[in-house]
Amino acid sequence: MKITAVSTYILQASLSQSAACSRFWYDTRTAMLVEIQTDQGVVGWGECYGPAQITAAVVDCVAPWLIGEDPLHSDSLWRMIYARLRDHGQKGVVIQGLGGIDLALWDIKGKYFGAPVHQLLGGAERNEITAYATGLYRRKEGDPIRYLPEEAAGYVAEGFSAVKLRVGFGVDEDTAATRAVREAIGPSVALMVDANHAYDSIAAIRLGRMIEQYDVSWFEEPVPPEDIAGYRAVKLALSIPIAGGECEFTRFGFRELFVSRALDIAQPDTCAAGGLSECKKIADMAEAFGIRYNPHVWGTGIAIAASLHLLAVLPPHTPPSLNPIEPILEFDRTEHPIRQAILVEPIEHACGIVRVPDGPGLGIEIDRKALARFVAR
Repeated sequence: MKITAVSTYILQASLSQSAACSRFWYDTRTAMLVEIQTDQGVVGWGECYGPAQITAAVVDCVAPWLIGEDPLHSDSLWRMIYARLRDHGQKGVVIQGLGGIDLALWDIKGKYFGAPVHQLLGGAERNEITAYATGLYRRKEGDPIRYLPEEAAGYVAEGFSAVKLRVGFGVDEDTAATRAVREAIGPSVALMVDANHAYDSIAAIRLGRMIEQYDVSWFEEPVPPEDIAGYRAVKLALSIPIAGGECEFTRFGFRELFVSRALDIAQPDTCAAGGLSECKKIADMAEAFGIRYNPHVWGTGIAIAASLHLLAVLPPHTPPSLNPIEPILEFDRTEHPIRQAILVEPIEHACGIVRVPDGPGLGIEIDRKALARFVAR
């Protein structure tokens, strides 16, 4: 079997209202998909996390290197692309582009062998994954102390047992929002906070100490990703577990985070950190260091499916016991017209539980008519 074509699709959709994390407002959602075709008619799909125009350029640049290659040789193709671009991109958009290619190759591999990707990765530990609801962004109108608790309570009513709040808007405002959300969801629902690296270590520690009383399950991206010393300072100062890694890439980048003991919870994005090939290696390394692994997920149904297959094979966070702590799925609940529309069968939750696809490859089918509605170029 040989690769005959590599195509990229830049997708874009407008939102009904703007939303903000700590760093920017956005009023559109974008995606960049990769399609790899073969001479045996087997087609694979991947997705790149990151700026769509730039990741598409990376994949388009790499595409000629893949024509005529065997798509089943995913590891050797990964190393070839990485080596040829090592002088220019050990992190960032080059690796995001490589990640999308790698996902498409795994999709082809599973379809060729008639097996779900999780089977090829070593076999599923679990067929259902507990999900946490990601949302609770800021809006242009209204009082966040009113609409954030209402939104969080809505997720709990849907059956989610955990929610994640966006912080990074000032220590006092974040503290008030955390308190209001905790009061709305009650003591039995897990609450995480995510600053999207809005703070330095001084402010992050101050915020962490003010919200420790609200039983926060983790404090995500408290400081910029390159500030490893800042991560360590925050981790040492707080009892709240520290999470991060969505802006880190490859096993080489995570090696530095793990050796420095900067994280309690690693969050590589499967569509950014190098694809399934690399993220499985990162997960194995995390287990060796005793660091929990919960992938960052912020994309379409392709990203969700790929993350589910990886989550299916990850070991529990804890050593073997009668009550293991399992890895969990980030399930984006914010407006994203593209996310489920491009799938023939959307990936949905049932009371906060998401089933792992069991069809060949990633176990999803792309709706090409829906795809065409969102193509930006």
